[in-house]
Amino acid sequence: MEVKLLAYTPEPELLCAKAMRACRTQEPASELELPEQDVARLIRAAKKLGHLSVLEHASFTFSIFGISRVCSHQLVRHRMASYSQQSHRRVARKSAEVVVPPSIERNEGARELFNKAVDHSFSLFSKLLELKIPLEDARYVLPNAVMTNITVTMNARELLHFFKLRLEASSQWEIRDLAEKMLQEAKKVAPIMFEDTEI
Repeated sequence: MEVKLLAYTPEPELLCAKAMRACRTQEPASELELPEQDVARLIRAAKKLGHLSVLEHASFTFSIFGISRVCSHQLVRHRMASYSQQSHRRVARKSAEVVVPPSIERNEGARELFNKAVDHSFSLFSKLLELKIPLEDARYVLPNAVMTNITVTMNARELLHFFKLRLEASSQWEIRDLAEKMLQEAKKVAPIMFEDTEI
């Protein structure tokens, strides 16, 4: 799995701090000059007071590669986001690129069964294509473990919510790994916003 922060709102913390300050002053956000310590104080105050709407002004776009369809199905359940996912209707899988759960990887017998199932699925997929079955129909035999890539944009408020849910120990291992990597990327450009979010 690879996660890269593709784009983000320039100076996300400054922007959100200005939005917070503008709620309680005569000056519009465009006219505010805020020193660094005020930015940190205002972001922390917004989180403490639950005034999280100001965090919606900052957005973060991630390029995610090498997750399973199982993981992507969980990810897209977070509806306050934008998604662009690789089309397996248009992109033919040429090899058995799959995500193997650690519990299966560690168990030799389970890994053998998993590999057989995956190989069989991809063999059937190839045969269906040879029989001139459209790609969009042939893909029905592919396993949920098949790899995909997806571009995801969330605002800072939704990211905090996503991290709260998906970094929990009870979360499924793959989406928890994804959330950890997204958090690491987000902290590089907005450390104060996400300072209370722990892995």
